Amino acid sequence: MKHRKAVIVGGGLAGLVSALQLSGQGAEVTVVEKKTYPFHKVCGEYISNEVRPFLEQLGVDLAALQPAELTRFQLSSPKGNTLQTTLDLGGFGVSRFTLDHYLYELAKARGVEFRLKTSVTNITFQEEAFTVTLSTGEQLQAPVVLGAYGKRSSLDRRLQRKFFEERSPYLGVKYHVRTQLPKHVISLHNFKDGYAGISAIEEDKYCFCYLTTRQNLRHYGTLAELEAQELSKNPHLREIFTNSQFLYAQPEVINEISFAPKACVENHVLMSGDAAGLITPLCGNGMAMAIHSAKILSEQVLLFLHGTQTRAQLEGNYTRLWQQQFGLRLKTGRLVQRLFGHPFLSEVAVAGLKHAPAAVKAIMQRTHGQPF
Repeated sequence: MKHRKAVIVGGGLAGLVSALQLSGQGAEVTVVEKKTYPFHKVCGEYISNEVRPFLEQLGVDLAALQPAELTRFQLSSPKGNTLQTTLDLGGFGVSRFTLDHYLYELAKARGVEFRLKTSVTNITFQEEAFTVTLSTGEQLQAPVVLGAYGKRSSLDRRLQRKFFEERSPYLGVKYHVRTQLPKHVISLHNFKDGYAGISAIEEDKYCFCYLTTRQNLRHYGTLAELEAQELSKNPHLREIFTNSQFLYAQPEVINEISFAPKACVENHVLMSGDAAGLITPLCGNGMAMAIHSAKILSEQVLLFLHGTQTRAQLEGNYTRLWQQQFGLRLKTGRLVQRLFGHPFLSEVAVAGLKHAPAAVKAIMQRTHGQPF
Protein backbone atom coordinates (compact mmCIF):
# COMPACT_ATOMS: atom_id res chain seq x y z
CA MET A 1 0.00 0.00 0.00
CA LYS A 2 1.30 3.46 -0.87
CA HIS A 3 2.26 5.91 1.84
CA ARG A 4 -0.92 7.95 2.32
CA LYS A 5 0.53 11.42 2.12
CA ALA A 6 -0.46 14.50 0.12
CA VAL A 7 0.78 18.07 -0.16
CA ILE A 8 -1.76 20.70 -1.14
CA VAL A 9 -0.42 23.96 -2.55
CA GLY A 10 -2.91 26.68 -1.67
CA GLY A 11 -5.32 26.93 1.24
CA GLY A 12 -8.32 28.42 -0.52
CA LEU A 13 -11.67 26.76 -0.98
CA ALA A 14 -10.56 23.84 -3.17
CA GLY A 15 -7.47 23.18 -1.08
CA LEU A 16 -9.32 23.19 2.22
CA VAL A 17 -12.11 20.93 0.95
CA SER A 18 -9.56 18.44 -0.38
CA ALA A 19 -7.67 18.58 2.93
CA LEU A 20 -10.86 17.73 4.82
CA GLN A 21 -11.82 14.92 2.48
CA LEU A 22 -8.37 13.32 2.32
CA SER A 23 -7.63 13.59 6.03
CA GLY A 24 -11.07 12.17 6.79
CA GLN A 25 -10.04 9.00 4.93
CA GLY A 26 -6.74 8.58 6.75
CA ALA A 27 -4.34 10.51 4.53
CA GLU A 28 -1.57 12.62 6.03
CA VAL A 29 -2.14 16.09 4.57
CA THR A 30 0.02 19.22 4.55
CA VAL A 31 -1.41 22.48 3.20
CA VAL A 32 0.97 25.25 2.15
CA GLU A 33 -0.62 28.72 2.18
CA LYS A 34 1.17 32.03 1.62
CA LYS A 35 -1.19 34.02 3.86
CA THR A 36 -2.58 33.59 7.37
CA TYR A 37 -6.27 33.08 8.13
CA PRO A 38 -8.62 34.86 7.99
CA PHE A 39 -8.05 36.84 4.81
CA HIS A 40 -10.09 38.38 2.01
CA LYS A 41 -10.01 37.20 -1.61
CA VAL A 42 -11.38 38.68 -4.82
CA CYS A 43 -14.47 36.53 -5.24
CA GLY A 44 -18.19 36.95 -5.87
CA GLU A 45 -18.98 35.01 -2.67
CA TYR A 46 -22.11 33.32 -4.01
CA ILE A 47 -22.40 29.52 -3.81
CA SER A 48 -25.01 27.44 -5.61
CA ASN A 49 -27.02 25.09 -3.40
CA GLU A 50 -25.70 22.17 -5.44
CA VAL A 51 -22.87 21.92 -2.87
CA ARG A 52 -25.00 21.71 0.29
CA PRO A 53 -25.33 17.88 0.50
CA PHE A 54 -21.59 17.39 0.10
CA LEU A 55 -20.64 20.08 2.62
CA GLU A 56 -22.99 18.51 5.13
CA GLN A 57 -21.28 15.14 4.55
CA LEU A 58 -17.96 16.81 5.37
CA GLY A 59 -19.43 18.01 8.67
CA VAL A 60 -19.66 21.67 7.67
CA ASP A 61 -22.27 23.54 9.71
CA LEU A 62 -23.37 26.19 7.23
CA ALA A 63 -26.01 27.55 9.60
CA ALA A 64 -23.26 28.54 12.01
CA LEU A 65 -21.88 30.89 9.34
CA GLN A 66 -25.25 32.67 9.01
CA PRO A 67 -25.15 32.92 5.22
CA ALA A 68 -27.65 34.98 3.21
CA GLU A 69 -30.15 32.85 1.31
CA LEU A 70 -30.31 33.82 -2.39
CA THR A 71 -33.34 32.90 -4.49
CA ARG A 72 -33.55 35.50 -7.29
CA PHE A 73 -31.23 36.75 -10.05
CA GLN A 74 -31.24 40.24 -11.59
CA LEU A 75 -29.38 41.36 -14.71
CA SER A 76 -29.05 44.96 -15.92
CA SER A 77 -27.67 46.56 -19.08
CA PRO A 78 -25.38 49.64 -18.95
CA LYS A 79 -28.45 51.90 -19.34
CA GLY A 80 -30.17 50.18 -16.42
CA ASN A 81 -32.69 47.99 -18.26
CA THR A 82 -33.27 44.85 -16.20
CA LEU A 83 -34.56 41.34 -16.17
CA GLN A 84 -35.14 39.22 -13.09
CA THR A 85 -35.72 35.52 -12.66
CA THR A 86 -35.77 32.75 -10.08
CA LEU A 87 -32.61 30.82 -9.28
CA ASP A 88 -33.66 27.22 -9.87
CA LEU A 89 -31.56 25.67 -7.12
CA GLY A 90 -31.01 28.85 -5.17
CA GLY A 91 -27.80 29.55 -3.36
CA PHE A 92 -26.24 31.30 -0.41
CA GLY A 93 -23.84 34.14 0.20
CA VAL A 94 -20.95 33.92 2.63
CA SER A 95 -17.60 35.70 2.57
CA ARG A 96 -14.37 33.90 1.87
CA PHE A 97 -13.02 35.63 4.99
CA THR A 98 -15.54 33.69 7.08
CA LEU A 99 -15.89 30.46 5.11
CA ASP A 100 -12.21 29.77 4.50
CA HIS A 101 -11.35 30.51 8.13
CA TYR A 102 -14.08 28.12 9.29
CA LEU A 103 -12.82 25.35 6.99
CA TYR A 104 -9.22 26.00 8.12
CA GLU A 105 -10.17 25.62 11.78
CA LEU A 106 -12.15 22.47 10.98
CA ALA A 107 -9.25 20.96 9.02
CA LYS A 108 -6.74 21.85 11.71
CA ALA A 109 -8.94 20.20 14.36
CA ARG A 110 -8.98 17.05 12.20
CA GLY A 111 -5.22 16.80 12.04
CA VAL A 112 -4.35 18.62 8.81
CA GLU A 113 -0.92 20.24 9.03
CA PHE A 114 -0.54 23.81 7.76
CA ARG A 115 2.49 25.80 6.64
CA LEU A 116 1.21 29.38 6.74
CA LYS A 117 2.93 32.55 5.47
CA THR A 118 4.89 30.17 3.27
CA SER A 119 5.21 29.93 -0.51
CA VAL A 120 6.16 27.02 -2.74
CA THR A 121 9.22 27.91 -4.80
CA ASN A 122 9.61 24.67 -6.74
CA ILE A 123 8.00 21.28 -7.35
CA THR A 124 9.98 18.40 -8.81
CA PHE A 125 8.83 14.89 -9.70
CA GLN A 126 11.28 12.01 -9.82
CA GLU A 127 11.00 8.26 -9.30
CA GLU A 128 7.28 8.40 -8.57
CA ALA A 129 7.64 11.00 -5.80
CA PHE A 130 7.39 14.76 -5.46
CA THR A 131 9.74 17.13 -3.69
CA VAL A 132 8.08 20.42 -2.78
CA THR A 133 10.51 23.20 -1.89
CA LEU A 134 9.20 25.94 0.40
CA SER A 135 10.25 29.56 0.79
CA THR A 136 11.54 28.62 4.26
CA GLY A 137 14.02 26.21 2.68
CA GLU A 138 12.14 23.17 3.96
CA GLN A 139 11.43 20.37 1.51
CA LEU A 140 8.35 18.14 1.67
CA GLN A 141 8.11 14.71 0.03
CA ALA A 142 4.84 13.10 -1.01
CA PRO A 143 3.49 10.72 -3.67
CA VAL A 144 0.84 13.27 -4.73
CA VAL A 145 0.70 17.06 -4.95
CA LEU A 146 -2.52 19.01 -5.45
CA GLY A 147 -2.40 22.49 -6.98
CA ALA A 148 -5.18 24.59 -5.45
CA TYR A 149 -3.49 27.98 -5.50
CA GLY A 150 -6.13 29.96 -7.36
CA LYS A 151 -6.32 31.95 -10.55
CA ARG A 152 -2.67 32.79 -11.10
CA SER A 153 0.66 32.04 -9.43
CA SER A 154 4.38 32.12 -10.12
CA LEU A 155 4.11 28.33 -10.04
CA ASP A 156 2.18 28.54 -13.31
CA ARG A 157 5.25 30.03 -14.92
CA ARG A 158 7.56 27.45 -13.37
CA LEU A 159 5.29 24.64 -14.57
CA GLN A 160 5.26 26.28 -18.03
CA ARG A 161 1.49 26.31 -18.26
CA LYS A 162 0.30 27.46 -21.67
CA PHE A 163 -2.31 29.99 -20.48
CA PHE A 164 0.42 31.85 -18.56
CA GLU A 165 2.29 32.68 -21.76
CA GLU A 166 -0.39 35.13 -22.93
CA ARG A 167 -1.24 38.23 -20.92
CA SER A 168 -4.86 38.57 -19.87
CA PRO A 169 -6.54 42.00 -20.07
CA TYR A 170 -8.80 41.45 -17.06
CA LEU A 171 -8.62 42.67 -13.47
CA GLY A 172 -11.01 42.05 -10.60
CA VAL A 173 -11.99 44.40 -7.76
CA LYS A 174 -13.92 43.54 -4.59
CA TYR A 175 -15.48 45.49 -1.74
CA HIS A 176 -17.65 44.63 1.22
CA VAL A 177 -20.43 47.17 1.74
CA ARG A 178 -23.51 47.85 3.79
CA THR A 179 -26.43 49.00 1.71
CA GLN A 180 -30.20 48.83 1.32
CA LEU A 181 -30.87 46.11 -1.24
CA PRO A 182 -32.98 42.93 -1.17
CA LYS A 183 -31.07 40.22 0.65
CA HIS A 184 -32.43 37.38 -1.49
CA VAL A 185 -31.31 38.77 -4.88
CA ILE A 186 -27.94 38.35 -6.59
CA SER A 187 -27.53 41.09 -9.17
CA LEU A 188 -25.23 41.50 -12.17
CA HIS A 189 -24.85 45.00 -13.64
CA ASN A 190 -23.13 45.74 -16.93
CA PHE A 191 -21.01 48.72 -17.86
CA LYS A 192 -18.62 49.47 -20.72
CA ASP A 193 -15.87 46.82 -20.77
CA GLY A 194 -17.02 45.13 -17.61
CA TYR A 195 -19.73 43.93 -15.26
CA ALA A 196 -20.30 44.04 -11.52
CA GLY A 197 -22.06 41.70 -9.12
CA ILE A 198 -23.58 42.36 -5.73
CA SER A 199 -25.23 39.98 -3.28
CA ALA A 200 -25.77 39.66 0.45
CA ILE A 201 -23.39 37.75 2.71
CA GLU A 202 -23.30 37.24 6.48
CA GLU A 203 -23.69 40.00 9.11
CA ASP A 204 -25.93 42.22 6.97
CA LYS A 205 -23.07 42.90 4.56
CA TYR A 206 -22.88 42.64 0.79
CA CYS A 207 -20.13 41.49 -1.51
CA PHE A 208 -19.66 43.98 -4.34
CA CYS A 209 -17.24 42.75 -6.99
CA TYR A 210 -16.52 43.79 -10.56
CA LEU A 211 -14.45 42.69 -13.53
CA THR A 212 -13.02 45.10 -16.08
CA THR A 213 -9.92 45.59 -18.22
CA ARG A 214 -6.55 47.19 -17.55
CA GLN A 215 -7.19 49.43 -20.54
CA ASN A 216 -10.37 50.74 -18.92
CA LEU A 217 -8.43 51.53 -15.75
CA ARG A 218 -5.60 53.21 -17.67
CA HIS A 219 -8.13 55.42 -19.45
CA TYR A 220 -9.45 56.83 -16.17
CA GLY A 221 -6.21 56.63 -14.19
CA THR A 222 -7.63 55.42 -10.86
CA LEU A 223 -10.29 53.01 -9.66
CA ALA A 224 -12.17 55.89 -8.06
CA GLU A 225 -12.40 57.75 -11.38
CA LEU A 226 -13.31 54.57 -13.25
CA GLU A 227 -16.13 53.93 -10.78
CA ALA A 228 -17.35 57.54 -10.85
CA GLN A 229 -17.12 58.09 -14.61
CA GLU A 230 -17.88 54.67 -16.13
CA LEU A 231 -19.50 52.24 -13.72
CA SER A 232 -21.85 54.91 -12.41
CA LYS A 233 -23.38 55.39 -15.86
CA ASN A 234 -25.41 52.33 -14.95
CA PRO A 235 -28.06 53.71 -12.56
CA HIS A 236 -28.02 50.55 -10.44
CA LEU A 237 -24.28 50.89 -9.87
CA ARG A 238 -24.59 54.63 -9.27
CA GLU A 239 -27.10 53.83 -6.53
CA ILE A 240 -24.63 51.44 -4.90
CA PHE A 241 -21.75 53.92 -4.97
CA THR A 242 -23.97 56.76 -3.72
CA ASN A 243 -25.88 55.04 -0.93
CA SER A 244 -23.55 52.36 0.44
CA GLN A 245 -21.07 52.26 3.27
CA PHE A 246 -17.81 50.84 1.95
CA LEU A 247 -16.13 48.72 4.62
CA TYR A 248 -12.63 48.39 3.14
CA ALA A 249 -10.05 51.16 3.37
CA GLN A 250 -8.84 49.90 0.00
CA PRO A 251 -10.47 47.35 -2.32
CA GLU A 252 -9.09 43.89 -2.94
CA VAL A 253 -7.66 43.79 -6.48
CA ILE A 254 -6.29 41.00 -8.66
CA ASN A 255 -4.70 41.41 -12.10
CA GLU A 256 -4.24 39.13 -15.09
CA ILE A 257 -7.38 37.04 -14.56
CA SER A 258 -7.35 34.47 -17.36
CA PHE A 259 -10.39 32.60 -18.65
CA ALA A 260 -8.33 30.66 -21.18
CA PRO A 261 -8.58 26.87 -21.02
CA LYS A 262 -6.20 25.20 -18.56
CA ALA A 263 -5.04 21.62 -18.11
CA CYS A 264 -6.14 20.01 -14.86
CA VAL A 265 -2.91 17.95 -14.70
CA GLU A 266 0.48 19.64 -15.22
CA ASN A 267 3.73 17.71 -14.80
CA HIS A 268 1.79 15.21 -12.63
CA VAL A 269 0.54 18.02 -10.32
CA LEU A 270 -3.24 17.66 -9.95
CA MET A 271 -5.02 21.01 -10.28
CA SER A 272 -8.39 21.92 -8.77
CA GLY A 273 -10.49 25.03 -8.29
CA ASP A 274 -9.45 28.08 -10.29
CA ALA A 275 -6.03 26.53 -10.91
CA ALA A 276 -7.78 23.95 -13.13
CA GLY A 277 -10.16 26.33 -14.88
CA LEU A 278 -11.93 29.60 -14.18
CA ILE A 279 -15.56 30.25 -15.07
CA THR A 280 -16.45 33.82 -16.00
CA PRO A 281 -17.76 35.69 -12.94
CA LEU A 282 -21.03 36.61 -14.66
CA CYS A 283 -21.97 32.92 -14.41
CA GLY A 284 -21.55 33.17 -10.65
CA ASN A 285 -20.60 29.60 -9.89
CA GLY A 286 -16.86 29.54 -9.28
CA MET A 287 -17.08 28.64 -5.59
CA ALA A 288 -19.38 25.66 -6.22
CA MET A 289 -17.05 24.50 -8.99
CA ALA A 290 -14.05 24.73 -6.66
CA ILE A 291 -15.81 22.60 -4.05
CA HIS A 292 -16.99 20.04 -6.62
CA SER A 293 -13.59 19.78 -8.32
CA ALA A 294 -11.96 19.18 -4.93
CA LYS A 295 -14.41 16.35 -4.28
CA ILE A 296 -13.78 14.70 -7.65
CA LEU A 297 -10.01 15.01 -7.28
CA SER A 298 -9.87 13.78 -3.69
CA GLU A 299 -11.87 10.67 -4.56
CA GLN A 300 -9.38 9.77 -7.28
CA VAL A 301 -6.37 10.55 -5.08
CA LEU A 302 -7.71 8.25 -2.37
CA LEU A 303 -7.98 5.39 -4.87
CA PHE A 304 -4.35 6.00 -5.82
CA LEU A 305 -3.13 6.24 -2.23
CA HIS A 306 -4.92 2.98 -1.40
CA GLY A 307 -3.18 1.30 -4.33
CA THR A 308 -6.31 0.55 -6.34
CA GLN A 309 -5.25 2.62 -9.37
CA THR A 310 -1.98 3.64 -10.95
CA ARG A 311 -0.73 7.19 -11.41
CA ALA A 312 -1.64 7.04 -15.09
CA GLN A 313 -5.17 5.94 -14.17
CA LEU A 314 -5.40 8.66 -11.52
CA GLU A 315 -4.43 11.39 -13.98
CA GLY A 316 -6.51 10.01 -16.84
CA ASN A 317 -9.64 9.45 -14.76
CA TYR A 318 -9.43 12.86 -13.09
CA THR A 319 -8.98 14.62 -16.44
CA ARG A 320 -11.95 12.78 -17.92
CA LEU A 321 -14.21 13.40 -14.93
CA TRP A 322 -13.20 17.05 -14.71
CA GLN A 323 -14.02 17.63 -18.38
CA GLN A 324 -17.34 15.81 -18.06
CA GLN A 325 -18.39 17.94 -15.12
CA PHE A 326 -16.96 21.36 -16.01
CA GLY A 327 -15.97 21.51 -19.68
CA LEU A 328 -19.37 22.65 -20.93
CA ARG A 329 -19.78 25.12 -18.06
CA LEU A 330 -16.53 26.89 -18.90
CA LYS A 331 -17.26 26.91 -22.62
CA THR A 332 -20.73 28.35 -22.01
CA GLY A 333 -19.28 31.00 -19.71
CA ARG A 334 -16.80 32.14 -22.35
CA LEU A 335 -19.56 32.34 -24.96
CA VAL A 336 -21.94 34.27 -22.69
CA GLN A 337 -19.17 36.69 -21.72
CA ARG A 338 -19.02 37.95 -25.32
CA LEU A 339 -22.52 39.38 -24.89
CA PHE A 340 -21.62 41.50 -21.90
CA GLY A 341 -19.31 44.42 -21.26
CA HIS A 342 -20.09 45.81 -24.71
CA PRO A 343 -22.72 48.59 -24.43
CA PHE A 344 -24.71 47.72 -27.57
CA LEU A 345 -24.54 43.94 -27.20
CA SER A 346 -25.40 44.18 -23.50
CA GLU A 347 -28.53 46.18 -24.26
CA VAL A 348 -29.58 43.75 -26.99
CA ALA A 349 -28.83 40.72 -24.81
CA VAL A 350 -30.82 41.97 -21.81
CA ALA A 351 -33.74 43.05 -24.00
CA GLY A 352 -33.77 39.71 -25.79
CA LEU A 353 -33.38 37.54 -22.72
CA LYS A 354 -36.09 39.49 -20.93
CA HIS A 355 -38.58 38.03 -23.39
CA ALA A 356 -36.96 34.59 -23.53
CA PRO A 357 -37.14 33.06 -20.03
CA ALA A 358 -36.43 29.61 -21.45
CA ALA A 359 -33.08 30.88 -22.77
CA VAL A 360 -32.19 32.38 -19.39
CA LYS A 361 -33.03 29.08 -17.68
CA ALA A 362 -30.95 27.13 -20.23
CA ILE A 363 -27.90 29.35 -19.62
CA MET A 364 -28.22 28.89 -15.86
CA GLN A 365 -28.53 25.13 -16.22
CA ARG A 366 -25.42 25.01 -18.42
CA THR A 367 -23.36 26.95 -15.88
CA HIS A 368 -24.61 25.16 -12.76
CA GLY A 369 -24.53 21.52 -11.73
CA GLN A 370 -26.87 19.21 -9.86
CA PRO A 371 -26.76 18.63 -6.10
CA PHE A 372 -24.01 16.17 -5.17
